[in-house]
Amino acid sequence: MLTKSKASVSWFARKQTKELMFKLFAYIILLTGSCVFFLPFFWMISTSLKIDTQIFLFPPKWVPNPVKWQNYYEVLSNTPFLIWLRNTTYVTALNVLGVFLSCPLVAYSFARLEWRGRNVCFIILISTMMLPPQVTMVPVYLLFKMLGWVETFKPLYIRAFFGFPFYIFLLRQFFKTIPRELEEAAMIDGCTPYGIYWKIILPLVKPALATVIIFNFMASWNNFLGPLIYLHHPEMMTLALGLQYFEAAYEVDWSLLMGAAVMMTAPIIAVFFFFQKYFVRGIVLTGIKG
Repeated sequence: MLTKSKASVSWFARKQTKELMFKLFAYIILLTGSCVFFLPFFWMISTSLKIDTQIFLFPPKWVPNPVKWQNYYEVLSNTPFLIWLRNTTYVTALNVLGVFLSCPLVAYSFARLEWRGRNVCFIILISTMMLPPQVTMVPVYLLFKMLGWVETFKPLYIRAFFGFPFYIFLLRQFFKTIPRELEEAAMIDGCTPYGIYWKIILPLVKPALATVIIFNFMASWNNFLGPLIYLHHPEMMTLALGLQYFEAAYEVDWSLLMGAAVMMTAPIIAVFFFFQKYFVRGIVLTGIKG
């Protein structure tokens, strides 16, 4: 009995050692990957605070000395950066609002309501994801031109109010994981399908909705092609397009360019960390049930 007890203790100790070594190896890999992805961002911040003579030094100087905070002031004073920020915030907010109003409602219809032709319509919706945007770029531009919306912000956000197939697909997958007993109990209490959607279903899909909002926020905030096609006046530009204009105007002043890039990137990082908990949970759960 004593021999068996010692053997089990030895086996348990070896198992714990293996698990500890595996976790340590996994953390080392994750830490190494995090450093690799963080280095370009750190270099961008470092360059934005350097004087011109320190930017192209070899070996590179990671910590600027002296720190030149004036680069950020020059970005704000020499370019209409605040106007570009206002335009980007306006377009992004309307995009997020449009996605919030349209995509969950359409996904709820596909996932929970029974109506004739539902599966056919869903297949058609998914098939539109296979069309590259370059195929529809010219027809969509001609349509917006006929409507007189060129040189306005409408082409950049109006489509969000009609839903995006990818976001609808993600939300539909999440809706299908919610037990139907919740809806049946609400219907017994006299709640309508629309009331079930707003009062019961929508509060339960916060993780998936946060995932969709982050995706849409990043896509809208960093959108370059749309403003390039529909906006031409400097006062109408967004940050992504304005940054390209800034690079053309200050092609040799990398510190100012990096300063503008840091200020453009900061809101995206803030939004991601604010919704991080819901984002990770939404990514995990959206593909559980088909």
